[in-house]
Amino acid sequence: MGRVGSALDNSVIESWHSTVEFELRRLEHFTTKAQARRRVAAWIEEYNHDRRHSSLGMRSPIAYELALHTGELGQAKEEAA
Repeated sequence: MGRVGSALDNSVIESWHSTVEFELRRLEHFTTKAQARRRVAAWIEEYNHDRRHSSLGMRSPIAYELALHTGELGQAKEEAA
């Protein structure tokens, strides 16, 4: 992420908002702000812990982060080379 107001920073959050919009707001109806907040928090939890991302080698963001910290990703790259 770059400096304040960077177009690159904006594209990341715009993409994330688009995903939330498509997967939650268009498919579900919330009667209260509290209900919406709970559902968005649950969606974020699922997105980070359970959902696999092709850009992360079919790992969840949390699993990818753990693999970075344990050196698992570096070892796999070295073995492939």
